[in-house]
Amino acid sequence: MRRRFFGAAATSAALGLLFSLSGCGSSSGDGDDATLKLVAAEYGTTPQTSSKTFWDKATDEFTAQHPGIKVEVKLLPWAEIDREVSRMVKAGKAPDMALMGSYSDFAAEGKIYPADELLSVRAEANFLQPLAEAGSIGNTLYGLPFVASSRLLFYNETLFNKAKVTPPKNWKDLKEAAQALKKEGVRYPYALPLGPEEAHAEALIWELSNGGGYVDTSGNYALSSEANVETFQWIKTNLVSPGLVGPVQPGKFNRQDAFSAFLRGEVGMLNGYPSLYQEAKAKGIAVKTMPMPVNEGLGPAETPPAVGVADWMVAFNQNEHKQQIGKFLDFIYQDKYLSEFAGQYHLLPSTVTATRASSGNGTGIEATDQAFLAALRGAQLYPVNNPNWVTVSDTIKRNIGRAVEPAADPKAVLEDIANKSRNESKKS
Repeated sequence: MRRRFFGAAATSAALGLLFSLSGCGSSSGDGDDATLKLVAAEYGTTPQTSSKTFWDKATDEFTAQHPGIKVEVKLLPWAEIDREVSRMVKAGKAPDMALMGSYSDFAAEGKIYPADELLSVRAEANFLQPLAEAGSIGNTLYGLPFVASSRLLFYNETLFNKAKVTPPKNWKDLKEAAQALKKEGVRYPYALPLGPEEAHAEALIWELSNGGGYVDTSGNYALSSEANVETFQWIKTNLVSPGLVGPVQPGKFNRQDAFSAFLRGEVGMLNGYPSLYQEAKAKGIAVKTMPMPVNEGLGPAETPPAVGVADWMVAFNQNEHKQQIGKFLDFIYQDKYLSEFAGQYHLLPSTVTATRASSGNGTGIEATDQAFLAALRGAQLYPVNNPNWVTVSDTIKRNIGRAVEPAADPKAVLEDIANKSRNESKKS
């Protein structure tokens, strides 16, 4: 079987602080006068946790320093923002900036500014390397990473102790731990959310742990590779068929369902991110984290990366506010603001200096989040720099759960997903 080889954590990007960008280019307005429109995803879940508080404060402070530039922020739910921003762009009403989940379609259409027209070389070099690579098409950075997270395996230490099992190092250990947890009456020994909410994350975590993934070493899609097929055959045979994933079919089990079950103490193991860790601790769950166990057939040099996820700031060129946008980005990407925003939602800031400045100060990366940062430094992100990723990821989310259904052939399902992705990409 052809395997993908992974190196150690990526080398840290060069350090550098952001600074004002006079001479960034011309603007359609005279001087600094402009009203910038930013459409941003809402990260909060209640009025008390809404992102509005952060943006109101930050934009007021920006305008105080740049009286001629006002910034109007519109918040949209995550479920709507990518679609709504795309609609606005197609209607000729693009915002100046958007903080959202994708960028490559806009870059392919020439709708957004590349980072080198907005930021200094030193500012570009300040992004964590895996995030900068994911935000680039060729050698050009288009998607500016704002905040990020990584995925680790969570386990309930109380349930593990009751079942007399230790943290698994490989798939064989994971199966044995799940069997022991089931004997102790644990409802979800291993929670496997392959429902459409975020199935592409769970699938990629498992594929990487077997040397596979969504793309090959050349960056081409490899959705039905031999490694990926083997992965889902193992999951179906060793976890799903023996009833080690709980009472709900994985294809109908969403991420939030799994997280809620974990917070009720009903899950032995699942993959999660920093905010879930904080919620679990707050509820008194004895939660521990570790890297995803690997297929024991992987060689010692094949250490798979964790899955990383980033949210992207993009700057649209339709309104020709390049100079003003550059000044705002220079401002908002200061360590202070990145650390504050990331800390509020238990995410990770996107720059080297912000991750260092915020460590241990209570406003950014807490000590408990350091494991997630270490994983992020060497993580593999979704292939978001492929112009068809939005279409491909949607196809994966809607179909990958079928690969572990009782009557399914995982190979046939993965090949069908690959074919559907190709056909849908041609339409887009």
